[in-house]
Amino acid sequence: MSPTKPLAWLAAGALLLALGLRLPEVALPGAWLGLLFVLHGWRGMPVRPGLPSLAVALYAMLAVGNRGSLPVRGPAYFALVAAMTVMALAPFVVERWVRARRPGPVSTLAFPLALVAQEFLRSRVPNGPATWGSLAYTQYGNLPLMQLAALTGIWGITFLVAWFASTVDWAWERGFEPGTVRPLAVYAGVLAAVMGAGALRLALAPSPSLTVRAAAVSLPHDLLAPGEMFRIADGRLPVDAAVGARLERLHEWFFTSTEREARAGARVVAWPEMNFLVQADAEPAAIERARALAAREHVYIAMGIGAVRPGAPRPFQNKTVLVDPGGGVAYSYAKSLPVIGWEERVMQRGDRRLPVVPTELGRVSTAICFEGDFPGFTRQVGRGAADFWILPVNDWEAIKRIHLAMAAFRAIENGAPLLRPASFGVSAAFDAYGRLLGATDFFSGASTLVVEIPMGAVPTVYARVGDLFAWLCVAGTAALAVQAAAAARVARAPSGARAVTV
Repeated sequence: MSPTKPLAWLAAGALLLALGLRLPEVALPGAWLGLLFVLHGWRGMPVRPGLPSLAVALYAMLAVGNRGSLPVRGPAYFALVAAMTVMALAPFVVERWVRARRPGPVSTLAFPLALVAQEFLRSRVPNGPATWGSLAYTQYGNLPLMQLAALTGIWGITFLVAWFASTVDWAWERGFEPGTVRPLAVYAGVLAAVMGAGALRLALAPSPSLTVRAAAVSLPHDLLAPGEMFRIADGRLPVDAAVGARLERLHEWFFTSTEREARAGARVVAWPEMNFLVQADAEPAAIERARALAAREHVYIAMGIGAVRPGAPRPFQNKTVLVDPGGGVAYSYAKSLPVIGWEERVMQRGDRRLPVVPTELGRVSTAICFEGDFPGFTRQVGRGAADFWILPVNDWEAIKRIHLAMAAFRAIENGAPLLRPASFGVSAAFDAYGRLLGATDFFSGASTLVVEIPMGAVPTVYARVGDLFAWLCVAGTAALAVQAAAAARVARAPSGARAVTV
């Protein structure tokens, strides 16, 4: 192969993957081809010049694709991308090392196993990136394939996309000779079975016995900028007369909007994460007002509260309070998993136990924003057989589409319909199969989403067994590596020794 061809494949693949991180319309097909092209380019080069070239390609892909999406800037951004690049290299190195020592069709499993293991173990790093950047999220919109998340979580989807790349590349290296037909056919059969089962699951989904009108109300566009919200929350912006007047207007907006939607027929009205900013000593009065409104209008109100206690070591409490139509508090949940950086420094943490409470609508649960990026954490929703859950978020424009897509997978994994009220992002609702029921974009001027949500839990295997598939991929990666190491030792042994060993 000409030395320029591998570089061209690397560049083409990195470009497709980078575009996929920024453009959802490119992500779905681009992930399959982009990963294949990167793997083929890497495989077409000797290791020593190849590894730096692969690192540069992956670094460029991650730096361009994640620009504006990561909550850091300047030198820290490029340092973080460098760390991400090191992690991204690992599956490619493992795959090449295994395939060089076990070149048969079984070696095609090394790359998907290692990629799943890398994504999964990275997601478990304390204060880490959760599942951001998972290959599975590029498949948002492919509903039949997305149903696999109900069985394996997102890890099975990552596995299938990566296995496509390694299988096709293995056959490509051999010129698609007749001997490559069987491995290609095996992969095609598995993919067809998964897609068929997913399509059948969607087709056989029962009609809901109960649908509920729900509304997601976001803050007004001209009152508080995102930066101001954070400065108020951590005490940097004192609540003087002018700021206090704007907070009063904010509170009136939410109560008036909730009353309007309740009178229009909504049985659930939810507010986004931390949108109801309030001084901690005034919070009880605000909740009492919500209780009176809920009882008067017979509506559930999910209050996204940012309670501020100036001068405290951690002055900010990020919570969701669900008030029921009887005027009672069904739950008060404090966010447990803060985003690394600002929130980690200023937020009082909750107890990591998601509420699942019985109501007239069924069992209702919640999580808050970043917590929805941890499948293992939100699995409490599925284990608790929740019939419906609320995920308040506070996004920014660069992440609004990918963060929306991630929520759809959480609905499928837990088999529970999801209402996602958002500020500075996309408010949306999904059914238990990840089907989008409705959405409004804050940046298009919309501040209210109204949607009919089918209530009812759909039991899933993932909710019961959790990340078993991911752990099997970790074990499979280790097993292939051990086998490859044993094969390498046999190959290095003198011929007589090999004969004795056999």
